[in-house]
Amino acid sequence: WARSFCGESTMERVQVLSSSIAGVGYCADRRVLEIEFINGGVYEYLEVPRDEFRAMLASPSKGRHVNDSIKTRYAFRRCAQ
Repeated sequence: WARSFCGESTMERVQVLSSSIAGVGYCADRRVLEIEFINGGVYEYLEVPRDEFRAMLASPSKGRHVNDSIKTRYAFRRCAQ
């Protein structure tokens, strides 16, 4: 769907069904979760375990999962749009 060049390497993103998130990607080697929001903002969340990424994908509300379990626990950086 999309390829990101934020951080040290490229990452494939996949679309998700969400009212706030357009797509997500995960790099297991770097433990980086990348989220592209509907508003156009792209963020990398650092040191995110693979299980957390899987839990977000399985969640019926991805936006709520990000707000409750990811934004509150992991350092992040905004990527250039």
